[in-house]
Amino acid sequence: MTATITYDDFAKLDLRVGKVVAATIPAWSKKLIELTVEFGPELGQKTIFSGVQAWYQPADFIDKHFPFIINLAERKMGEGVSQGMMLMADGEVDGQAHPIIFPLPLTATPGTVIR
Repeated sequence: MTATITYDDFAKLDLRVGKVVAATIPAWSKKLIELTVEFGPELGQKTIFSGVQAWYQPADFIDKHFPFIINLAERKMGEGVSQGMMLMADGEVDGQAHPIIFPLPLTATPGTVIR
């Protein structure tokens, strides 16, 4: 377990529902998948990179809704810049570490705040 935080610390995270409208494997990366994520009219689209190419294909994400943190500082990843992070669970498959994606219901509107 990590350190205990206060509610004020948790409240600093901007957790939102995002709809992946495009997903590609950048030619320059063997680890990353580039996601174009729609967060509704207020926030628009963001580019988010995820290092899950070993476990998932772009088609696993397209037209699905997922939870994201959107107020992390932008981070250079290879030749691109990630503008957030998708939340995933730490998992295991056949004794090997394996991130687990958890799509949200399509009724969860892009841009909706997650609390």
